[in-house]
Parts: sequence; structure tokens; C-alpha cells
Amino acid sequence: MKISAIQMDLAFNDPVKNEEKIEQLVEDIIREESPDTIVLPEMWNLSFYPKNVKENADKEGIRSKALLSRLSKTHQVNIVGGTVATISNGQLFNSSYQYDRRGQLIHTYHKVHLFSPSKEDKVFTPGEELGVFELDGVKVGIATCYDLRFVEWIRLLALKEIEILFVPAAWPHPRVSHWQTLLKARAIENQLFVVGVNSIGEANELKFCGHSVILDPLGEALAESAEEATVLTAELDLGHRKEIKTQINVFKDRRPELY
Repeated sequence: MKISAIQMDLAFNDPVKNEEKIEQLVEDIIREESPDTIVLPEMWNLSFYPKNVKENADKEGIRSKALLSRLSKTHQVNIVGGTVATISNGQLFNSSYQYDRRGQLIHTYHKVHLFSPSKEDKVFTPGEELGVFELDGVKVGIATCYDLRFVEWIRLLALKEIEILFVPAAWPHPRVSHWQTLLKARAIENQLFVVGVNSIGEANELKFCGHSVILDPLGEALAESAEEATVLTAELDLGHRKEIKTQINVFKDRRPELY
């Protein structure tokens, strides 16, 4: 599976500008890379996160869903829709929408672990379900930003036999080393491909650190970035993952009765 991940400088609290930018980037990626799947960063509609987020959140996700559906159908590409701020029945969510090549919504994930240092847990409502779905017949999973720090949550995804983990994020300085280390650890310990997609630029007194990366199940970078607007593209050899699991069968050697 060929993956393209968008690392971009989001316009703070300006969904129209961000939608226009994403539409242009998707068109460019299709023309230049022809990927199977395109991945967006966290909170791409407003960035993370304006004080009036509840006023400007996407009601029922209607705007975001319409854009992602149209782009995926027009270009016949899977889209892992990063996340957007949405509001439903007065509750605010950090929501991720996944679309297949036909423009059909195939999965919705609400961020489960909310980042308490920025008071995200006081403003947003947490999700309650694992993010597991299929793209072109491949079982994959999604976790959002702070979710990455919760090893039990990622292991639950791995136990569902996903092959690729997508991690859209709004990860800031000065914790870039945490971002890089945790992504690599999750890839190695779970023997997964991991696609970490961060943003850059500044918002709400945060400076996002970029360093998006596509890792193989050994934790080796297939594509990586620094701190600039860019698109990462890599071909994921799922057969290689089977070889790795055969050589070191971590899941066979687990002893969950002792944990």
C-alpha cells in the first residue's frame, strides 16, 4: 500500500482556508504520487485549538465529511481524515473520519485520551471505542496524538491484528523527542507500520514540531520530515511485516496470564 501523509502549517481558526489548502494538496499529491491512501493531521479544520472552538466546530462534521467524501470519490483514493473539531448535541469531539475510494464514510473515531495539560479534557468529550477499520482489505487502526502515550490502548489495537497504525497529531515543541521515540517504540513493540502525521507552525501559544514519519515494523523510517510543509510518501510492503513476525514472534511469546 502506497501512503502519502500531509504535514502542513494550518491556518488558525480558519476552516475555509484550511479546506482550500487541503483540496489543492490532495490534487497535487494525486498528480505527483498516485497513492492508495492520503493521511491528514490532527484538528486540520481549526488547528489545536482556539478558545471559541465550540462556536466554530463543524456541526455534525457536515463540512468536513462533504470535503473528504468528494475528494476521495473524485480521485478514487482512500483518505484517513486526520481529525477535526466537531459538535453534536452540544458535545465537542476531536473526530476522525475515514473514507474509501468510492467516497463512502467507512469509519469514525473520536479521540479517547484528551490532553489534560491544555485542558482538552475540560472542553471536549472523549471517545469510547477503538479505531479499527479496513482500507483495500487491509486491517488498520487509528490513534490521535496523546493516545500514543497510552501503551495499553495501542496494544489493544495491535491485538485486533491491524497492520498499519495511523497517528494524526498536533504535537508541539519542546517534546519532539517524545514524539519520535514513542512512534518508534509503538512500531517495534507491536510490529506494525506506523504513520505519524504532525503539523507545523504556531497556534494558541503552541509551536508544532513537525517530524512526521512513516515507520516499518522494525522502527526504521521509510520516509521522514523535519519541520517544513511537505508530503511524505512511502510504499508499505505488508509481506515484510509477516517476515518480521515470523523471525521474532512477540505475540506468540506473550504471557498475558501474568500481566
